[in-house]
Amino acid sequence: MPALTSLTRVLAGTAVIAAVVTGTTGPAVADNKIGGGAQSPSTEAHGESDGSGTVSATAGAVVFERSKNGSGTSVGPVAAATNWTPPACYYAPKYTPEQLRKVKEPVWEAESTGYQWDGEQRDTYVNGHPYKDFNKEKAGEGYWWDSYVTPGRKGDPGALDCKEDTFWVDTGDDPPADIPQAITPEVLAQLAYAEIRVPTTEVELRPEGATKVNLPTWAWLDATDFSPVSVTASVPMLGVEATTTAEPVSVRIDPGTEDAQPYPASGVCEVVNGRIGEPYEQGRADETPPCGVKYLRSSGDGSYQLKATVTWKIHWTGTGVAGEQRLPDGNFGGEQGVVVQEIQAVNR
Repeated sequence: MPALTSLTRVLAGTAVIAAVVTGTTGPAVADNKIGGGAQSPSTEAHGESDGSGTVSATAGAVVFERSKNGSGTSVGPVAAATNWTPPACYYAPKYTPEQLRKVKEPVWEAESTGYQWDGEQRDTYVNGHPYKDFNKEKAGEGYWWDSYVTPGRKGDPGALDCKEDTFWVDTGDDPPADIPQAITPEVLAQLAYAEIRVPTTEVELRPEGATKVNLPTWAWLDATDFSPVSVTASVPMLGVEATTTAEPVSVRIDPGTEDAQPYPASGVCEVVNGRIGEPYEQGRADETPPCGVKYLRSSGDGSYQLKATVTWKIHWTGTGVAGEQRLPDGNFGGEQGVVVQEIQAVNR
């Protein structure tokens, strides 16, 4: 048989595995449970609901608990303030020794991946270089780890970064340090980061309705909507978890035109005494608001698209980790139309 490329071998092997898993004998994971029958590693995603919406979901070996996350139709994911992104793939427990045998042997027997590659695989997992007979003698003492694609990242180029062959980790041991995407509390925190949902940013503005040229417009956020949210990611079979929390720290006001003066001059309103901005009170129209904007030109027959972007400070805690650990800040914003009119002079 002619030599095959790595990608061709993977695709051919995947086709054979799919045939085995979907055959009439049932999925390969059905007759051997990890942890003495307590749990089987899953390659599918599913969720559990409390009746008011999904509060937890399992993706591969990772469980996401979202009861303290943002919810509703107006929420969305944060975008990291840097060029960092959560991992698009990761490694976690996937097979027991018997499960791995049922996955690998049909691929080799099909002879679709090349004699040389099949021989190297047999040498690795059966012939003791380094594993003997799929590590059956260690059944119940560890798991075969393999790659998963992070939910929502299928098709992402980063989803192809997890190229390591299936490897063994004894129960209680850390995964190899030279495999950065292997599940640890920090990797779980990063996966939970991608699941964080925060409310869209529509600031309260006063005066209501159309504002006037050269009249300060006050802006603030409703504190009940902008409170900390969190997601916990865990791998129950390993006893590790991490909780990632996002809390609002500031809002940046972009008036939608250069003919405007933001307050403060930077356009960034920080959290003060647990709130961003200050609600307008009658009689303060001529005062300078702690957060807001003054438009210098009418919007004519249209409106300016004011954009408010909230920055969320994001940190995590996890199994065996002392204190809060930082992750990149996240941003999420929204736009709203603002009609600006000229002040009409009264001729007497």
